Amino acid sequence: MARPATKKDLLTAAETGFSTLWQTIETMKSEALAAEFDFSADEKKKEAHWGRDKNLRDVLVHLYEWHQLLLHWVRSNQSRKDLPFLPEPYTWKTYGEMNTAFWKKHQSTDLETAEDLLKTSHAEVLDCIDQFTNDELFVKKHFNWTGTTSLGSYCVSATSSHYDWAVKKLKAHNRKF
Repeated sequence: MARPATKKDLLTAAETGFSTLWQTIETMKSEALAAEFDFSADEKKKEAHWGRDKNLRDVLVHLYEWHQLLLHWVRSNQSRKDLPFLPEPYTWKTYGEMNTAFWKKHQSTDLETAEDLLKTSHAEVLDCIDQFTNDELFVKKHFNWTGTTSLGSYCVSATSSHYDWAVKKLKAHNRKF
């Protein structure tokens, strides 16, 4: 599917991606759901996230935390609190450290809670997206707080693109069983 460029396509892609994520989880083998992720033997999987996330919970809370980033950023900037997307001290060069901090934060979160958090935050993100017009979402620089890009681009990254990432990871893990 092409990267969404309209509000309708964004909402459709987010819903489709989220549905695909849950379908993937529901069809995973029980052995795969119980086993720790290990991609260390695959030379093509060297990005940090392949080693960071050890189970389904880790993937779900990662998605949840990125929803929270988006929601906090949008709400803050709508309230005239000029905040960057990434919280201090993180930058786009160091956001991997932020992802690791999210991972550490949720090591005591159980899977059921992670599922609930993600389902709730997904609905909140869709409600957030729905409040904006197509132009507000996809005209670059419509809001000064989105920099040189569009709000919709951030929304795509926090939803459908991230859901695709999660599905790819879960399928790669499941293939081992």
